[in-house]
Amino acid sequence: MTTGKPSPAMQFATLGQQRHAGLLGMWIFLATELLLFGGLFGAFAVARIQHTEAFAEAAHHLDLMLGGINTVLLLSSGLAMALAEQAVKSQRRRAAMMLIGATVLMGLVFLGIKGYEWYLEYHHNLMPVLGMAFEYPGAHGPQAEMFFNFYFTMTGLHALHMAIGIGALVWAMARIRQWPDADTADRQVSTVGLYWAFVDVIWIFVFTSLYLMRG
Repeated sequence: MTTGKPSPAMQFATLGQQRHAGLLGMWIFLATELLLFGGLFGAFAVARIQHTEAFAEAAHHLDLMLGGINTVLLLSSGLAMALAEQAVKSQRRRAAMMLIGATVLMGLVFLGIKGYEWYLEYHHNLMPVLGMAFEYPGAHGPQAEMFFNFYFTMTGLHALHMAIGIGALVWAMARIRQWPDADTADRQVSTVGLYWAFVDVIWIFVFTSLYLMRG
């Protein structure tokens, strides 16, 4: 572990300024991602108002238990990541690596459960993507197909962002293992943690919109 005080990059006056610039860059990036998801959630809200009964009925074909388990997993991973950030700040490298490893593991389990859930929907012909047959066992077939198009778009985009986040977490673990210096490790882990928190928040909106609004 390096004990010397690091110097900021040449374009920054202080380490604090460098840290704030990194976090600001991530906030700007997440703002663009929020525009993407915000437009998707907005379109879903309009469609649900127009087809309230059909969307509520279609939502009953989603597995609420699997969605709930994934929600607990993702919230727990967010807690683990927050604790990892605190461990880095206090220079507890081993604890930080273990906590980020736990975050990665919970993220992988989340994706595994989501993949199994997609498989179940494929098995029941409820996956109207890539030209697959869609066979809805109730009324409002076209509206239900619209619901499932939204469902696979929203959960697919979220899963993609999760996969990217897991890659970033693995990179953060490698950086902590090398531990160039405490300030650099703190800045990098905080930036990755901010992205993971965004993934957590997006899933809460996805889960609420798709799984819980069944009335």
